[in-house]
Amino acid sequence: MKFFFFHLMPYADLDPDYDKTYATDWLLYPNSNYDPQKGAELYNRYLDEIEYADALGFDGVCVNEHHQTAYGLMPTPGVLAGALSRRTKTVKIAVLGRALPLLNNPLTVAEEYAILDNITRGRLVAGFVRGIGVEYHASGVNPTESHDRFHEAHDLILRAWTQPGPFPFEGKYYHFDYVNVWPRPYQQPHPPVWIPSQGSSETIRWASAKERRYVYLQTFSPVTALFRYMDLYREEARKSGYEASSDQLGWSITTYVAKTDDEALKEARPHIEFFVNKFLRMPMEMLLPPGYLSLSSMKGVAAAKASLGRKRTMEELIENGQFICGSPETVRRRLAEYQDRAGFNLLLPNLHFGTLPADLTRRNTELFAREVMPALRERLPTGAREKART
Repeated sequence: MKFFFFHLMPYADLDPDYDKTYATDWLLYPNSNYDPQKGAELYNRYLDEIEYADALGFDGVCVNEHHQTAYGLMPTPGVLAGALSRRTKTVKIAVLGRALPLLNNPLTVAEEYAILDNITRGRLVAGFVRGIGVEYHASGVNPTESHDRFHEAHDLILRAWTQPGPFPFEGKYYHFDYVNVWPRPYQQPHPPVWIPSQGSSETIRWASAKERRYVYLQTFSPVTALFRYMDLYREEARKSGYEASSDQLGWSITTYVAKTDDEALKEARPHIEFFVNKFLRMPMEMLLPPGYLSLSSMKGVAAAKASLGRKRTMEELIENGQFICGSPETVRRRLAEYQDRAGFNLLLPNLHFGTLPADLTRRNTELFAREVMPALRERLPTGAREKART
C-alpha cells in the first residue's frame, strides 16, 4: 500500500455559530469573517504539517482546489504545490486536482503542471477533477456543460504535453491558433493522471477506459459507496478489455490515531464533529446543481451525501466507514479490512480535520507513519495477493 498525506487546509477559526445565520460556509459566508493574521498563521502551519509528512516517509502529499469557502483555503493549489516543491525532497506532490471545466484557458494548467514537474524532477501527480457542484455556482459556469468541458480541456492538455507544437486546436469550448507549451513536462510522455470523484458513473467509466487507465480516487463517502464504486471501476475495466490493478484505485479517508481507542475517541470527537457538521454543511441544491450529473449518477451520489443536511455524530461516521479512529492496532485492522473488500492500494489519510490543533495533528501524523504505515506498506488486497502467489 502507498500512502499520500492529505490536507484540506480549512480556516480553523470558523465561527462555530455561523450556521445560526448562514446555511453553509461555502459562497454565502461573508469573507469579512476571514482574519488575514489568523489565515497567515494557518497557511504556514499547514505547510509545515505537509512538509513533516515528507520527513516521516509518506509516499506523497496532496493539495486540492475549492473556491469561496472556509472549508479549504486552496483556491489555487498550484501556489501551495509550488511552495512544497522546493521544501520537500522525496515525496510526490499530488494536486487533486484542478477543476478543468471552470477554466477559460486549460493551457494554464498544462503550463503550471509542467513547471511543477520540472522543479520536482518528476515528483508531480497531475490531478484532474470536474469540481463539485458548488464550484459551478462560484465560477458561473453552466453545470450542464461540465462533462463536455472537462473532456475537451483534458484532451487539449494531453495534446499540449505530448504533441510537438505549435499546432492549432479547435474545440467546442476552447479555440487556439497556437498550442506550443513551454516548458514540456519532465516525466514523459506526461505526469501520471489521477481522477478524484464523488462517484459519477460517467467519470468512472471514462477514467477506467483501456486507453487511459487513470487512477481513480473515491472521496468522502460511506464504505458502502466505496465498495460499489471500486467494483464499478473494475467492471468497466473488464468491459474495456483488461483487468484493473489495485494500484489504479485509491481512497481518501479521515483518520485519527492515539495510543488507545478511548484516548483517540475522546481527542477526536469535537474536531471531527465540527468538521462534518460545520465545514461540510451544504444544501443539496448547491452540492448537486441541476444538470451537473446524469440521473443515474445523481441518485447514487445523492444517496451517499444525504447526511450532509443533518447533524452527525462521531459514532455514526465510524460505523459508516467515513472516519477511522482508534489505537494503531484498531486503525491497522480497519484499513486492512476495507482494503480487502474495496481492492485499493492507494490510501490518502486526511490526518488533519476541522479544528484539530497543531499538537494533535503532529502526533496523529507521527503515530500513523510509525505504527500504521510499516505494517501495511507491503500489504496487497486479497485478490491481488492471490494473483501474486500464482
